[in-house]
Amino acid sequence: MVGDVSSEMTPEQAILRVIHCLDRAHESGFKSKAFVRALDVVRTTAPDELAQRAAAGTLTDIDGLGSSTAGVIADALAGRDPAYLTKIEAESQVPITPKGQVYRDALKGDCHLHSTWSDGGAPIDAMAATAIAIGHEYMVQTDHSARLTIAHGLNEQRLTEQLDQIAAINADIAAAGHDFRILSGMEVDILEDGSLDLADHMLERLDVVVASVHSKLRMDSKQMTERMLIAVASPHVDILGHCTGRMIGKRPPSEFDADYVFAACAQFGTAVEINCRPERLDPPRELLDVAIEFGCWFSIDTDAHATGQLEWQALGCDRAAERAVPLDRIINTMPVDELLAWTTA
Repeated sequence: MVGDVSSEMTPEQAILRVIHCLDRAHESGFKSKAFVRALDVVRTTAPDELAQRAAAGTLTDIDGLGSSTAGVIADALAGRDPAYLTKIEAESQVPITPKGQVYRDALKGDCHLHSTWSDGGAPIDAMAATAIAIGHEYMVQTDHSARLTIAHGLNEQRLTEQLDQIAAINADIAAAGHDFRILSGMEVDILEDGSLDLADHMLERLDVVVASVHSKLRMDSKQMTERMLIAVASPHVDILGHCTGRMIGKRPPSEFDADYVFAACAQFGTAVEINCRPERLDPPRELLDVAIEFGCWFSIDTDAHATGQLEWQALGCDRAAERAVPLDRIINTMPVDELLAWTTA
């Protein structure tokens, strides 16, 4: 599914692939919304009607279809490579340097991603299908915890329901003959006092815990440092997510004592995330260098909120290669059983 345009695509498959490419290109505006609407139209319109309208050139008479979306549908129905899909496929490729490719080839999974259970744009099974297609052996499902209400974070009941769904999807994946596994996890908010936004008995049920600061990002450096130290020292926390919270060009990084925080990460075996989102690329280069000096573990994660964004690992791999992060200190180069042993050590 990832990479090649196929003339055997159904209209639904073609539109899904366009959405994937638009997500990969970080396009969240009119184009993306138009194809999401078109996907709903295709799923709710009888195939015979779509075929008849395509033949008559009246697809755009259907509310929710414009010229671009109708063109993709018509091309797919005619057995042609959709012209718009071919264009966006080529334009949205994520570049990677030769040195970065060495890191990408070593990665076996992605330890931080979201689904429609919180603020993601795709269900878990779609994220898993894409992860399989791009060659991962596992992914860690890390939707937001309850405190982040704007992201529809999961409380204990919803997390329990999600764990059941993950088990069911894993069973389906195994039945289909794949060795791929979805690991259970959560991106847990680090609260203002350094405590975690999930009870210990639920944290213990998770395979991997990413802890991140999402609130009060401008608190003074001393308080932020103490807040982060308490979190990374928790035996439940495996990865410190996007440590500065910055949004490039929009939000400055939080201020904290990097020496203290990364020394604690090294001491307590908490990996520092190399966040691949293009608007984050967190930590900044100078802080990544500090974490390397302290001998920290690392995890190169996409923080993907849609299927196309799972291909953003290239961005983090280039950053890791540029700063010479030791490959043997990157936890998601480990096979799944080794990773699980590392998180429980």
